[in-house]
Amino acid sequence: MKKYLNLLLLMLIAVVAAACGNGEGSGTGSESDSGDALAVTLLVETTGDLSFNDSAVEGIAAAQEEYGDQVSTEVIEYGSDLSRMEGNFLDAADEGADVIIVPSQFVDLVATYAPDYPDTQFWLFDTDFDYEAGDYENVYSIVYSANEASYLGGYLAASTSESDVIGFLGGMDTNIIRDFYVGYAQGALEANPDIEIVSSFVGAWDDSARGKELGLSMYNQDASLVFNVAGGSGVGLIEAAVEQDRQVLGVDSDQAAMYEAQGQDDYAAVIPTSVLKNVGDSLNRAIGLHLEGNLSTGATDYLGLVEEGVGLADNDYFKEAYDQELIDETLEKRQQIIDGEIEVQSAYDMSPEEIEEVENSVRP
Repeated sequence: MKKYLNLLLLMLIAVVAAACGNGEGSGTGSESDSGDALAVTLLVETTGDLSFNDSAVEGIAAAQEEYGDQVSTEVIEYGSDLSRMEGNFLDAADEGADVIIVPSQFVDLVATYAPDYPDTQFWLFDTDFDYEAGDYENVYSIVYSANEASYLGGYLAASTSESDVIGFLGGMDTNIIRDFYVGYAQGALEANPDIEIVSSFVGAWDDSARGKELGLSMYNQDASLVFNVAGGSGVGLIEAAVEQDRQVLGVDSDQAAMYEAQGQDDYAAVIPTSVLKNVGDSLNRAIGLHLEGNLSTGATDYLGLVEEGVGLADNDYFKEAYDQELIDETLEKRQQIIDGEIEVQSAYDMSPEEIEEVENSVRP
């Protein structure tokens, strides 16, 4: 982990220096015109969220280190101006990238343009894809079973809440974020049938001021811990937790470790664990499979606890926050999910009315 964090920090410095959020790219390995190297371009909105986007960047950095001159990588920030998405996407394709990796926001662009670039592979992460809608043999997608790891996070949160109130902060109100929520609620109710969950959505991924405001509101409603599923907006939530001496359940990356690596120990200390969506590992895995000739394009990979696509951060903060008995209980729940003894509900399989029913079951 430390090795990847160091790589990530170096990459972030390079990205900021070269791009400054304006959609320009920064090379992260060998030159883009280097021989037979696999040219991989990753597009993210911004770096520095210490969560989802940075995990993706970390995975690209890991692949560059692992595969050396077999891979040439580039990270492009398209920024908060969403009108730049299409231009940056098409620029990457026109410049001859072999693989273009993009998050779920690009699903419509991939559906529109992938057939026009048959020699380019388009990898979507954190979303499914409708392969029946056309000829998409050059498309690959990854879905993370975040509900499974969120169940474990909810179980821990409810088990240790003295107020019987916990919280949930989402960035945008989407099925992806609701999938975190329903697993979280199910695990919390398993641990404590009297648990209540206060929840809010920021409406943006990069509004830390609003994230802090909503976080303070939830802590003022006696939430002992709030689940941070808000991207860059969640930075404000963590600030609120530090001020209120409350806790945050991290998301996507091991957020405590990432803050600790930056010297922000006060931020790390309020994050007892994180629900991991192992984006970086999944992208590194996909690059490795592609180089071996074993990546199944034209299909979706579903990565859950079994595949280690999701999980919980196990670090010193985790061991200090929870006693061994609770850790063992949580590990037992994890194994029961893997063995199929516990079926975790998923927003992808639920109607809006069913999701609302879950919310009502834990609403204060």
